[in-house]
Amino acid sequence: MDALRSKQVVSILCAVVFVMQSCVRAQRQQITIKGSDTMVILNQRWAEEFMKKHPKILVQVTGGGSGIGIAALLSGTTDICAASRPMKQKEVREFKKRYGREPVKYEVAYDGVCVYVHPTNKVKALTIGQLRLIYTGKITDWKEVGGAPGRIVLYGRENVSGTYEFFKERVLGGADFANAYQALPGTAAVVNAVSKDKFGIGYGGVGYAKGVKVMPIRKDEKSPAFMPTIENVHKGLYPLSRPLFFFTAKPPSGAVKQFIDFVLSPAGQKLVKEVGFYPIRKVK
Repeated sequence: MDALRSKQVVSILCAVVFVMQSCVRAQRQQITIKGSDTMVILNQRWAEEFMKKHPKILVQVTGGGSGIGIAALLSGTTDICAASRPMKQKEVREFKKRYGREPVKYEVAYDGVCVYVHPTNKVKALTIGQLRLIYTGKITDWKEVGGAPGRIVLYGRENVSGTYEFFKERVLGGADFANAYQALPGTAAVVNAVSKDKFGIGYGGVGYAKGVKVMPIRKDEKSPAFMPTIENVHKGLYPLSRPLFFFTAKPPSGAVKQFIDFVLSPAGQKLVKEVGFYPIRKVK
């Protein structure tokens, strides 16, 4: 009898624990953010600080690329799409066809897409034209742009990346990357590869530029070279400046609105600066 009674008590306790856990899960609201790999470190920081202030709200952040995030928004499987590029016209048309309205767009931060080279690289600056020739395979040796002899090794992002799309349109003018181009799954992987390859070149967000040399960029041969500093990005002087976006399927409410309001607040924009990107407005 004692053994039977003990088993019954254990069963009851397990049931109580299960019910309590279910209640806790039910009480905690959830926000999902999916998309840009460039923005993952920033989204995670926003999520961490927001959850400290709102412990009953769980914010889940995943990457995969801007294209993946936009697809998730279209399919209704994410609350917020994070994208390092605007939505394409065909994506907006598909969204309107499915939902009868356009998605809601927010500029949440600014970025200067950096060109990374190895710290020992002696090239002083590159023009957009030189970058185009390098990444399309027309220039293949560093000596052709004023560096020490050595075959240039091309690194960059995968084609689902908003950074890939941005670089292809802004730098290559829509042309194809060279066959030797090595597509890597994330900006951190690009930076890691370039930091170990004295002939390497890569591109990605300013928030990841550690352990590599960031190359000053000229619009053309007659223009001065600019670094991707906050001042140059805000003034539009750096040729590879861009905004970073959130998209939602409808005007947000509840927890999602609370989160976006936090992101756009002075406290949220201060975190942008701390992570290494640039706020949309000046913060102390």
